[in-house]
Amino acid sequence: MIPFNKPPYTGNEEKYVLEAIRSSKICGDGEFAKRCQKWFEERLNCKKALLTPSCTHALEMAAILIDIHPGDEVIMPSYTFPSTANAFVLRGAKIVFVDIRPDTMNIDEQKIERAITDKTKAIVPVHYAGVGCEMDTIMDIASRYNLFVVEDAAQGMMSTYKGKPLGTIGHIGAYSFHETKNFTSAGEGGLLSINDERFIDRAEIIREKGTNRSQFFRGMVDKYTWVDIGSNYLMNDVSAAYLWGNLEKADEINQDRLRTWQKYYDGLKELQDRGVIELPTIPNGCVHNGHMFYIKVKDLEERTALLKYLKQHGIWAVFHYVPLHSSSAGLKYGRFDGEDIYTTKESERLIRLPMYYGMKDEETERVIETVRRFFDDTK
Repeated sequence: MIPFNKPPYTGNEEKYVLEAIRSSKICGDGEFAKRCQKWFEERLNCKKALLTPSCTHALEMAAILIDIHPGDEVIMPSYTFPSTANAFVLRGAKIVFVDIRPDTMNIDEQKIERAITDKTKAIVPVHYAGVGCEMDTIMDIASRYNLFVVEDAAQGMMSTYKGKPLGTIGHIGAYSFHETKNFTSAGEGGLLSINDERFIDRAEIIREKGTNRSQFFRGMVDKYTWVDIGSNYLMNDVSAAYLWGNLEKADEINQDRLRTWQKYYDGLKELQDRGVIELPTIPNGCVHNGHMFYIKVKDLEERTALLKYLKQHGIWAVFHYVPLHSSSAGLKYGRFDGEDIYTTKESERLIRLPMYYGMKDEETERVIETVRRFFDDTK
């Protein structure tokens, strides 16, 4: 069986994890966490980078930082993971879903302005497959209506939009180090990037259970105490140690994934030329990170048949999100603004092919040939 995913492992992770275990500090903000956060601040050129236990936690922190209250509205695509919405629903917000663009599966920037009301507090673009949303338009809208922008860059580490790292264009960014992502912190993990200096001090407090503990450790106060709402949003140092092993070879990991991505694209382009599938689109100005390779087939019935065919031939491929607005929670906590022209239709056509660091050429070729055979047999 060719698996859908293998967590990235470069060779030094075990050594660093053991080093962390043997240290005198394995809880949050240990030595490996500090190394990772410094790496991200330098690589992303953001004001502050804070490791979290997951991207979900980073998004929850963002919702607190921009002061979401009951009755506020937050605009986002329906084609995303529940955490994108949950983070704001937990603070009492109503989610306003808008349609996606069929070329990138990202939020349709042209549909955002119509969805704005006097209750709108923020826009949450989701950079699907590590391909940037049209951020110039989104930031212009946010500026004109005095809205916050929280980038869900869960899949976007080391991708850029017009030269700027995804997650660093809006006021706040959130990233994931889940085992399916380009880099992982032993299965789960996340990062909050702060791009607006006014959020830095409060972010540290929220992340430390609402206390000024970080300031205490820096000698800024003589004791720490409870000063704000918050929770435990710290990544333990064992997880950070594993992540550091990935980050040491971050460029190697990305180039390896991009090579596999291009091999898929070149090998399947003939099927796109024949009009039987669609391949991913990378808009001008966007540089992606090889996070995901997907194809789009004719419809839900054909997708079901192809997934079954691949599984029968030892290949584990998957579909992705079920649009949130069609879920029971989405109906309860949100509403869809305008018409669902593409969100449901395009989501039902999409298949994610196996993609991971270290994927062998013969594995990629086997996936390509199996997809080709399916269409040769059915078309």
